[in-house]
Amino acid sequence: MGVALHQQAVEGNDDGLRSALAGAGLPVDDLTDAGRSFFRFSQGGETVGFGGLELYGEAAFLRSIVVLSDRQGFGFGHAITLGLLDQARRQGADAAYLLTESAAPFFQSLGFRPIARDEAPAAILTTRQAASLCPASAVLMVRSLPA
Repeated sequence: MGVALHQQAVEGNDDGLRSALAGAGLPVDDLTDAGRSFFRFSQGGETVGFGGLELYGEAAFLRSIVVLSDRQGFGFGHAITLGLLDQARRQGADAAYLLTESAAPFFQSLGFRPIARDEAPAAILTTRQAASLCPASAVLMVRSLPA
């Protein structure tokens, strides 16, 4: 059974978003660049985390997924990721990509699989995240988004 969360769009300069990402050691340098969509996820009016995506045609790039430290362990990470995947699918994406340094097993539990960087579309590889913000050691993962 999934966790129900309220999903609300936020701007890249949102203080809560920036603080949560910085606290988790995730990049904040490109949050206000064009083409990014970020969301606050809450339950009962209380923020539990954030997530974002970038769309490149039929490819979505999930990024900035973070659960606030005092809210971890309750299934919110799964709910946030599934909310972002649903958002990407509704906007026409048929595959979702992400980069992670430490959460590959978590994302594999949600149907993502690791791939070599040369298997990703050029649009994904040229994102600031893939090109410069995430280290080369980060694992690139993909999941299909059936209609």
